[in-house]
Amino acid sequence: MRLNHICLFLTNFLLLFGIGLVIFGCASMQRPQGGPRDRTPPKLLKATPPNMTRNFSAKQIQLQFDEFFKLTNQYQEITFSPNPEKAPEVKVKQKTLVINFRDSLLKNTTYVINFGKAIADVTEGNVLKNFTYVFSTGPHIDSLSISGSVTDPQSADKQKDVTVMLFPLKLDSAYFGKKKPSIFTTTDSSGNFSLNNLHEGDYRIYALKEQAVDKIYNSDKELIAFLKEPIHLHKDTNGIVLSLFQQKPEKFRVTEKRFDMDGKMFFIFNQQLKHPSAKIIYPPALDDQKITEFSKTGDTSWIYMRNMNFDSIRVAFYDNQKPLDSVSLRKGLKEAYTRNLTFQYNIGMDGKLKPGTDLVLTASLPIETAEASLVALKEDSAYVTDFTLQKNLENPRKYSMKYRWRQDANYEITINENAFTDIYGDKNKKQFKRFQINKQENYSSLTLKFTVPDTSKAYVAQVLDEKKNILHTEAFTKNTSVVLKDYPTGKYQIKVVYDENRNGEWDTGSVKQGRQPEKIWLDPKIITLRPNWEAEEAIEIPKESTLP
Repeated sequence: MRLNHICLFLTNFLLLFGIGLVIFGCASMQRPQGGPRDRTPPKLLKATPPNMTRNFSAKQIQLQFDEFFKLTNQYQEITFSPNPEKAPEVKVKQKTLVINFRDSLLKNTTYVINFGKAIADVTEGNVLKNFTYVFSTGPHIDSLSISGSVTDPQSADKQKDVTVMLFPLKLDSAYFGKKKPSIFTTTDSSGNFSLNNLHEGDYRIYALKEQAVDKIYNSDKELIAFLKEPIHLHKDTNGIVLSLFQQKPEKFRVTEKRFDMDGKMFFIFNQQLKHPSAKIIYPPALDDQKITEFSKTGDTSWIYMRNMNFDSIRVAFYDNQKPLDSVSLRKGLKEAYTRNLTFQYNIGMDGKLKPGTDLVLTASLPIETAEASLVALKEDSAYVTDFTLQKNLENPRKYSMKYRWRQDANYEITINENAFTDIYGDKNKKQFKRFQINKQENYSSLTLKFTVPDTSKAYVAQVLDEKKNILHTEAFTKNTSVVLKDYPTGKYQIKVVYDENRNGEWDTGSVKQGRQPEKIWLDPKIITLRPNWEAEEAIEIPKESTLP
């Protein structure tokens, strides 16, 4: 009996001991927690043959790194300049990148292998940017360079991670926009670039801020920059400034079309229209029943149809009455939509209405009828009735509430149930909004005195807020003063367009036509408007020739 107790004790002890070993053993295998995140890309330890080798005759290159790495988009990112007839084989072998040449190399030629953003570590994806391996099959290595920066003229900021491409002049028309370049680099965090180990000759240079990673300019949405004149490279060239712009598409196109959840049609265009209009061309009887809206920029449209009893519809778009394009949409005859009639107000984030303005109600859908008696207004908790509700004749989604607002009062507007009926017969649910009237002393006046460098030319000045929104535009050709009244306190900046074609707006460039965009000068001075202040600023516009 005693022996049985001893055996049972030993069995339990060994079982618990084994469980402990498993638990503590598993714990000891856990990866360390915390610590700084690895932000270092792979580092080259050894190159065989060494980088910058002359009289190169090897058939294989081995690049050994300090950690495991992966290749990303290697066929787009890795380039050889000049390109061998047969593409070399590139493969990863543990921590080593192996390149096998499958073709003979040209004699007395400098080769540059650009890895772009292809090499990244396997843990955090840290990219080794702009890594190059250079060698020459002769005794001389090309050493000329081109350097500069890429900027966005709209913001005056230098742009990082932009691809700068170089094409030999004789290959420019055959390669640009069709094939990826063999000579390229990426701008650094300061927007600067450097193209090195270049052969003497004539080149075209471009900068591309692309959406895809193919290094080919093939989309209207991509930003492009170029120098009009070729670079005749006979010595190191620096100070190149490339200004990005979005090229206006040669042909108008509807890039997006759909029915929204509430039944309205939604369209996006590939360019801005100055005087847009739309027409239902099928079924033609529905054209009189449409309600059309366009965005302020003229590149987006919404169309509401009173009669939704159709399975397909075709819409034509115009600019200045000139036909541009037509598109079709299909839907089910009995397709159901979800509608909720709500309102937004021209009240600031601080819950205050600008003094001297009406309260504007903007509905989510076009309004058919309104019952003013179901709209109530409280002033300091007391109902008032001497307000008027006025329909906006240009936009059926908007109504204005007119009232003699008091500065220190607290207001509450209540839109009772069924006060508004939209064009589909839907009625609103009860909702309310509280607000106050902002103080007049929170607004200021600003007088801008512009001095032009050349009265034979035209200029367009724009007033920008802190978010770079354009608040005011003024065109002029001589020294002038612009008075801006009732501007909220805050910070503002002035941008000036050198209006070459005198059309009162900024015009973009064209790669095909070799035309640069109109130049822009962004005044670095920040104008700060204080409460109840009358400010005056002198703006001396520099000569266009002094701009980068």
